[in-house]
Amino acid sequence: MAYPPSPFAPAHFPALPPVRGVRLAACEAGVRYSGRLDLMLAEFAPDTVVGGVMTKSTTAGAPVDWNRVALGNGAARALVVNAGNANVFTGKRGREAVAKTAAAVSDAIGCDSNDVFVCSTGTIGEYLLEDRITAKIGDLKTTLSDTAWEQAATAIMTTDTYAKGAMRTAEIDGTTVTLVGIAKGSGMIAPDMATMLAYVMTDAVLSPDIAQNVIANGADKSFNAITIDSDTSTSDTLLLFATGQADHAPVTEFGEKRLRAFEEALDDLLIELAHQVVKDGEGAQKFIEIRVAGAESDDTARRIGLAVGNSPLVKTAIAGEDANWGRIVMAVGKAGEKADRDKLAIAIGGVQITKDGEPVPGYDETPVTAHMHGRDIEIDIDVGIGDGQATVWTCDLTHGYIDINADYRT
Repeated sequence: MAYPPSPFAPAHFPALPPVRGVRLAACEAGVRYSGRLDLMLAEFAPDTVVGGVMTKSTTAGAPVDWNRVALGNGAARALVVNAGNANVFTGKRGREAVAKTAAAVSDAIGCDSNDVFVCSTGTIGEYLLEDRITAKIGDLKTTLSDTAWEQAATAIMTTDTYAKGAMRTAEIDGTTVTLVGIAKGSGMIAPDMATMLAYVMTDAVLSPDIAQNVIANGADKSFNAITIDSDTSTSDTLLLFATGQADHAPVTEFGEKRLRAFEEALDDLLIELAHQVVKDGEGAQKFIEIRVAGAESDDTARRIGLAVGNSPLVKTAIAGEDANWGRIVMAVGKAGEKADRDKLAIAIGGVQITKDGEPVPGYDETPVTAHMHGRDIEIDIDVGIGDGQATVWTCDLTHGYIDINADYRT
């Protein structure tokens, strides 16, 4: 099924540079799709370390279980990802499919299978025909390249309408390090962790503990602050691979000032990828930024923002370009967090609508309506309790979302 392109789709995939110690390849394996790339392999240099976060779903897939165990080693030599079949709710056969896939990669790469990370995305509850994957591993090995970012990003797509990638650089001890990320995600997106699949590769020299710390912190500011439909995927996975090929001393201590620029670059990269996911939300026509202030805590502010961002009434009003701010009042109230009704202030597109718990005298809806006709929607909310603040991002809810999901398995 070909889906209408997102209005936010870029004209072309970004030019992403090589990352020392990373080679990639992609191919058509026919796992579910035909006539398109649906399998990717990444090989990492020896001594590559890994950190990651994954879905909190209690019905997570077999690949997530495998990767949780593999993360405990802190080491990685390869990543293999297929699209079209999530290998979720597939019991013993699903677990065996992951093990066989990892074994095939370990044989080709020459590493321990526990250092192979395996991810799947697609339909839930269908057995994965892993032989279609394992039969292609040898071919992928022979075509590995340090420039195949677009092919890799394309191979992991499901209902996405464009491949997602971004890059940043930072300095550690005067040495420039490179960060490149790719992601997929379009539906079944809600914080917990959030996007379905995302991978960042860097040549920085990090200890496993540092890699885990920076990616977990970065996820909290990015993928845990987006929502498309309030549904948490069974396959959500975000991994950071640090190959250690850069020429600087290893970073092994938490809070080192020498790591600050890297952390800022990583956070910025993750936010860009998270935004790309939201902008490719199934059927999305508008990108919505919700800024919440005056909350009891930052966490409280985010929960209020997500209550607004997940509200079908708010999202459909925005899709219909209706400045129905009363729905925002409703969503704040249903969040279950402290909010002072009589101090609640709301602005849309920079236009103050309510203050001190009531409409602003002389409120003119005309500029707000004009703002609602744009692609980028800004909502500011102050709940009048404390100093907590947060920003979350979401998209509108259109009939396209229904069309895509109704046709997904047919």
